[in-house]
Amino acid sequence: MPKKAYRSDPPPPFWMGSSKRDLIGFPTEIRRAIGSAIREAQEGGKADYAKPLKGFGGANVLEIVADGDGTTFRGVYTVRFDPFVYVLHCFQKKSKSGIATPKLTWI
Repeated sequence: MPKKAYRSDPPPPFWMGSSKRDLIGFPTEIRRAIGSAIREAQEGGKADYAKPLKGFGGANVLEIVADGDGTTFRGVYTVRFDPFVYVLHCFQKKSKSGIATPKLTWI
């Protein structure tokens, strides 16, 4: 396995929209898991549990999935603009059965 090129003093992440406020509202263990993955990305690495987000072609947009108390939390970030890490979205998954889209009803 190749050695990670850690940066000695990485720039802080850019928090898009309400992503930082949303992350702060998560349980402590979830915040630590997502924060740790973001920190590793800042240092030039990739957490083992960060995976490319489907539908974005390539590994420039990554997703962190963390489970806690029967609920799933997610953090999405990009490393496309190296050396900067942009945290795009942090949210709690609420759908019980995958991606649920409400059906339209015509009157």
